[in-house]
Amino acid sequence: MSPPVLSLRGVGKCYSSFATNIERFVTWFGVQSTPRETFWAARDISFDVAAGQAVALVGENGAGKSTLLKMITGTVRPTTGSIAVSGHINAILELSIGFNGELTGRQNIYQGGGLMGMSGDELTGLMPHIEAFAEIGDFFDRPFRTYSSGMQARLAFALATARRPDLLIIDEILAVGDSYFQHKSFDRIRQFKDEGSAIILVTHALESVRALCDRVLLLSKGTVVKDGPPDEVVDYYNALMAAKENALLSVEQRRVKGGWLHTRSGSYAAVVSHVDLVDAGTRAPVATATVGQKLVLTLTVDAAEDIQTLVIGVMMRERTGHIVWGTNTWHSKQTMTAKAGDRVICEIAFDCDLGPGSYSVSTALTSSETHLSDNYEWQDNMLVFDVLNVDRPFFIGSTALEASITLTSGRTDGPA
Repeated sequence: MSPPVLSLRGVGKCYSSFATNIERFVTWFGVQSTPRETFWAARDISFDVAAGQAVALVGENGAGKSTLLKMITGTVRPTTGSIAVSGHINAILELSIGFNGELTGRQNIYQGGGLMGMSGDELTGLMPHIEAFAEIGDFFDRPFRTYSSGMQARLAFALATARRPDLLIIDEILAVGDSYFQHKSFDRIRQFKDEGSAIILVTHALESVRALCDRVLLLSKGTVVKDGPPDEVVDYYNALMAAKENALLSVEQRRVKGGWLHTRSGSYAAVVSHVDLVDAGTRAPVATATVGQKLVLTLTVDAAEDIQTLVIGVMMRERTGHIVWGTNTWHSKQTMTAKAGDRVICEIAFDCDLGPGSYSVSTALTSSETHLSDNYEWQDNMLVFDVLNVDRPFFIGSTALEASITLTSGRTDGPA
């Protein structure tokens, strides 16, 4: 078994504040001096990243993610623990790192690439590929200070991925810019991953985490509070944010049919006691639907307390965690009042315009369009069902479009 590309053991970073600069200065020479106060930005962090593995670091601002990345790249020395890296690292931690605002994009490629250990000849050879990938046109030969943040991201990413590294580290940069370049960048990251690069990704785009990563570490106050598969950690993190806003104390998680993770949180002032999927005509329960079948999703909601404004929400995800559809009664202008002991039946009729595969239903009971204000109950993956294509022409994807193909033939050697 090959050694990991990256290995951290008991890594921590402590920042100390001294009463005077002289006291701080003498500590550089090994003289003991008691700091006025200390702050641990990261503490006792241990994990490995293997070749071809993608690991995401998630958490609130100030959780310690950026500090951890700086220690891995060597720009900050850890106070405790050890970090071992096998191979070449490329990192994008800031948009303008290594770039000069007065130099052109082309000139900055030579300067920034040189700081990354690449020779001038190598950069000259890679320049056409970098310019083509960045897609910033004439701006490539204009001063960097004239770039938008999206152009800066394009140039930085194009340089950092000009050659495949053993370890690629990306910190939030892909949140900048247009969706086209984000898709293009993630395709390159997937390619590197398939070819054996280890990836560390820091992002608030949790759907990207689900799609790309094999493992997720949730950081809070400088420590790892959860480490596991993407669905488990991402759903836990979402529930934790709602719990924090609503002063809740616990989040429940368990694996259900097909390996789906059921996550439940809330004050439980109201709960979804049942979710049923039935055929619209026969009302027979449906575990496996067919493409185009008319279905009815029924949510049974029981109120345990008086609720001034009750909003019922539903969301469907496909197997990789991507949301295929979702809405709530806030958007449909069907909010209501419920008394303790009331039972509300919510029926959602729809055509199963989904592609073959496995899907889950998540439910939310709130007082507004978001569960961050009042989370009465949130249940991820409460119901799971499969979809088969029985009588439609073959297609791929998670959406069954009502599409038609028209072909027109003619000759190319006749009059125009």
